[in-house]
Amino acid sequence: MAGFRSPNSGFRVPRPAAFGADPSGERMARIRRSPHFRDGVFQNPGGGARTRPSGSAAEFAKIYFDRQARLRRAPLGTVPVHATTLADLARPPATGLRLTWMGHSSVLAEIDGQRVLFDPVWGERCSPFPFAGPKRLHPVPVPLAALGPVDVVVISHDHYDHLDMPTIKALAGTDTLFAVPLGVGAHLEHWGVSAGRLRELDWHESTRVGGLTLTATPARHFCGRGLRNTQHTLWASWVVAGEEHRVYHSGDTGYFDGFRDIGAAHGPFDATMIQLGAYAEFWPDIHMTPEEGVRAHLDLQGGRPHGALLPIHWGTFNLAPHAWAEPGEWTRDAAGEAGQAVAFPRPGEPFEPTGQLPGEPWWRAVSGPIAHPWHHPRIAEGGAETDKGDLHLAGER
Repeated sequence: MAGFRSPNSGFRVPRPAAFGADPSGERMARIRRSPHFRDGVFQNPGGGARTRPSGSAAEFAKIYFDRQARLRRAPLGTVPVHATTLADLARPPATGLRLTWMGHSSVLAEIDGQRVLFDPVWGERCSPFPFAGPKRLHPVPVPLAALGPVDVVVISHDHYDHLDMPTIKALAGTDTLFAVPLGVGAHLEHWGVSAGRLRELDWHESTRVGGLTLTATPARHFCGRGLRNTQHTLWASWVVAGEEHRVYHSGDTGYFDGFRDIGAAHGPFDATMIQLGAYAEFWPDIHMTPEEGVRAHLDLQGGRPHGALLPIHWGTFNLAPHAWAEPGEWTRDAAGEAGQAVAFPRPGEPFEPTGQLPGEPWWRAVSGPIAHPWHHPRIAEGGAETDKGDLHLAGER
């Protein structure tokens, strides 16, 4: 365990290994040369983004710690996890493209004969400490060792719910490569990944891994793991293109106009993995609502419904005031109005985006009522229209 020195006392305070390491040397020099680094920090596209909760602390605390609201932020029972096996994942996808959502933002993408693992978090908590911090709401669907060989691990940014030290240390013992945003390599080297296995990219830079091209693309977010958030590591979304298929992973991001530019340069996509959970009115610039997530997908596809949308960043950790199942229900609403196909796999359930998509609202079996702000259906019954209202009861419809 490293440490940092208090500026006043000279006392050396232990620094948890999970904090990682700050960029230095040539890595820091490269960061300073980046066109996206200015005034000592990385800059967001479209101007500054509020990275701290807006509004009053009292208002936030009232909502976040309200007893009824807290109950809504967790499932009412056991989350149905798909029993994926090594044999399931060893069988090549018939279409050449298969995605397996492991929960939150962790996705195994099998694309044109190669395997890409996005934001793998197999730890029990997204926290620097094993005894505190947001805990899993469902178990990991597949043991990390049961995934089989992975060609490249892709990291979107260095927050704990996307970059998990125990998982990285386990993968450091394999032959996989790591594609990471600029500066994030310092953490991985600190945890035992050799520099030769790192592909560290600025926005709009690409690297080749076998038959795949991986490109770091802009996102609207922020970074930081320790007590001092120096903003010296970049955050990114990612495009992965093979000979026949291409996919997009948003990482964490607020909605911004750049999705259209990414789509024009790299799309259209067979599938997008879009962050649309852990949103709140207190931090609108750095996470997307389901409606914004669907809009981002359409922007990436040239403004029209195309490909499959896989919602990510929901269902696994309690990170925001919204109800646990709200992202699922609201995404169904927004995508339905747009005519966009959405995949709703159980955690661990493999599916092929260019084939039949899993669409059962599996969360309803363990969810309370969810309000539908965009979807107010009027159902014709016996020739008359009746208003179903704003609430959808779990198990209904």
